[in-house]
Amino acid sequence: MRLANYVRNKTARVGLVHKGMIYDLLDSERELEISHPTPTNPLTVSDILSNGPVGPIERIEGKVCGLEAGMPIESTTFLSPILEPEKILLVARNYASHSRELNVKPPSEPYFFTKLRNALIGSGQPILIPRISRAVDWEVELVVVIGKTGKYISQRDAMDYIAGYTISNDISFRDLQYSASSPDRRTAFGMDWVKGKSLDSSFPLGPWLVTKDEIEDPHNLDVSLSVNGEIKQHSNTREMTFKIDSLIESASAGITLKPGDIISTGTPEGVASSGGPFLKDGDIVECKISGIGTLRNPVKLEP
Repeated sequence: MRLANYVRNKTARVGLVHKGMIYDLLDSERELEISHPTPTNPLTVSDILSNGPVGPIERIEGKVCGLEAGMPIESTTFLSPILEPEKILLVARNYASHSRELNVKPPSEPYFFTKLRNALIGSGQPILIPRISRAVDWEVELVVVIGKTGKYISQRDAMDYIAGYTISNDISFRDLQYSASSPDRRTAFGMDWVKGKSLDSSFPLGPWLVTKDEIEDPHNLDVSLSVNGEIKQHSNTREMTFKIDSLIESASAGITLKPGDIISTGTPEGVASSGGPFLKDGDIVECKISGIGTLRNPVKLEP
């Protein structure tokens, strides 16, 4: 099943993507201001997840045949499939090829950093080149979306906590992330993870959430990124250093994971900072993962 947040009549809606169409899952023309969504009247994908990963989704599947005519996905304005996650966790250098191109050693255990919600955009929304950076980089990643609450989750049980998967583009601002004034390119406190990773529109996510039952093996998915049709990154999730169960075990150690939380699992080689050029106004970036789809975003200069 593919679940998406999208815009209809200037209002955020939740829909089911099926055979190139998106079908609205609200029973009526109710607006986003409704404060008490129910499993049969979800307002966002997160509402579905927070009501439990099984019951609501089963009811939605039963409704598909009775839904009114949908909209073609080509004419749909998508939002991020997760709009207000409590946590956005990303994994640094989780592909050996990416460590090699950066000329650094792979980490001995998962290293997590975070992004802020202001970074979230959906497929089709513009990646902004901000006034303060001219080294805007890309990183295609498989994203795991958590489906139920858990803490100190074991590797053995970790996959049971997944709601589904989507695609991210970890946009980075290399001239802000690294210091040009020090020999080791670090600030006094190391890399600047906030300004280097969390400016506005720096985390395209989507185009939709694919529930985990549709992905037979998340560790055997082709991953690629192109800029203006030119392939920049291409790999397979089997190349991950730390597999998804290990990432969930590590992330949940001391941190309670909740439905809608995001774990972005790292990127393979081929980033712009290893050889350039960086993104520029007018570029089109496409991130593709087999079994999920295509996350496509234009690049625009910030006004």
